[in-house]
Parts: sequence; structure tokens; C-alpha cells
Amino acid sequence: MLQTSFVPAQEKESRHLMVVLHGLGDSAEGFRWLPDSLHLPWMNYLLVNAPDEYHGGFSWYDIYDNPQEGIERSRPLLFVLLDEQRRAGFPAEQTFLFGFSQGCLMTLEAALRFPNRLAGFIGISGYAHEPEQAVRELSAVASQQEILMTHGLSDPLIPIEKVRAQVQLLQKACLRIDWREFAKAHTIAGEEEISVIRQFVCDRARVRST
Repeated sequence: MLQTSFVPAQEKESRHLMVVLHGLGDSAEGFRWLPDSLHLPWMNYLLVNAPDEYHGGFSWYDIYDNPQEGIERSRPLLFVLLDEQRRAGFPAEQTFLFGFSQGCLMTLEAALRFPNRLAGFIGISGYAHEPEQAVRELSAVASQQEILMTHGLSDPLIPIEKVRAQVQLLQKACLRIDWREFAKAHTIAGEEEISVIRQFVCDRARVRST
């Protein structure tokens, strides 16, 4: 079971939810700032800790020796978590999945393989794990999922050229990916990028930003 921290919407009756996945060595606390930055009073947030401890934080998989093992362990935990939110009263069609770096990879794992359609997926500064294999294993609803991916032109950890090629492969497989590039490193480019994320969410939630 994944550890989580729930941040309720200002609008108490709202059933919109954003599940937030952090990057390597971070934790749920690392994205405590996100609700205030997005300015979406109707959005609930579920900040999630990855399952494995890593130098004072957490990780979704081992980036050095065998990432496949950790990804295959973390993926079903994430799917169970998403199913739990639906049972808790947050409809899948009103639920967004947001991930940064390692969290982006896990977000893409869900976009390609989760059996239910969500409101949208937001992947920041990450990449897809073995996209050729993933294309062969797409869920029945993968081509209907809506995905926003952003990346930095000067990302020193994950070169953008690799991710561009992956996105092109996935788009050729009829996946609906909105790809955006920013003049940034391995980070989030302030309000410039936040505004793109906000608009993506509002368009799919069919509500106005504030």
C-alpha cells in the first residue's frame, strides 16, 4: 500500500482529483506547493510517496541495476491506488494523474496500461520505459487517454532528444500526446509551465481556472 497525503479542495463538494507522483529521492511533501500554484479551488489532491526508501526520500524503481523489477512492482500498487480513489467517490473520468521525473514514467505506465480512462495524464521531465514493448501491451482505452508531456531543452539528466523520439513513436501508435518543450533544466519552469498544465486540466475538467 502506498503512503499518501490528501489535500482537500476549497470547494467541498468537488469530486475532481489530481494524484501526484514525485521524482527520485523526493516525497509527497516535495509537491505540497502544487495546489497553491495551480489555483484550482475545485481540485482535490492526493500526494503519493513511492514505495522504496531512497536516501531520505523515496523511489519508484532502481535507476541503476534493474529498473524493470521496480516498475513492475510499483505499477500494480499505483493501479490499486487509482481504483481505491474511484471507490472513495472520485470518478475516474474526473481524476488526473500528475508525475515528475520518475513519477512521469509511472504516469506514462498508467496512461498506456491502466484499464480505465482518466480525465488526463500530466508527465513532467520524464521518459517512457521500453515504449516499443508498451505499444504492444496497450490497454483497450490507451488510445482514448489524453496526455500532456513537458520537457526541458537543457535537461542534464534526461536528454530531450531521447524523449522526443519516444513521443514520436507513441504518437504513431495513435496515442494522444500533447508535447511541450520549455527552456528549462530538470525542473518545472514556473508559471510559464504551470499555466500550460492548468489549461490542460481545465479544458478536460470543463471548468474555468481562477
